[in-house]
Amino acid sequence: MIKAKDGFRERRRYVRLKTPVELSYFSGNGQKVSKAVTTNISADGLRFQTEDRDINDGDSLELKLSLTGAANPVHAKAKVVWKKRLSLEDGSPFDVGLEFIAIEEDNKNTFLKNFCDLMYSISENCGKPR
Repeated sequence: MIKAKDGFRERRRYVRLKTPVELSYFSGNGQKVSKAVTTNISADGLRFQTEDRDINDGDSLELKLSLTGAANPVHAKAKVVWKKRLSLEDGSPFDVGLEFIAIEEDNKNTFLKNFCDLMYSISENCGKPR
């Protein structure tokens, strides 16, 4: 864990990138397929918004991630770590945090290369005038 100046301890193992990645997900029974876009993503999880009320903490989801430059979607399994409503209004969407359980073996290199490319493109643009 990294300790910040104010005493806050960062619990994440990997940096999260605020980048949109289109995804499709369905629960273990595969009955309902839903689409979303990530709010952020890391090597071990992601966050997205949804209006899906059927997702609950601890649920397992099957994912298809549509990565930039990848010929095929990356298939992964993830566990819902947390879910919270964005506002108190009825019908408000939920923020959902997922932790990857597994990424298909033939998709791991594609996923990690894409993630590294995103990190490098962000770091190359740091400090450049806008």
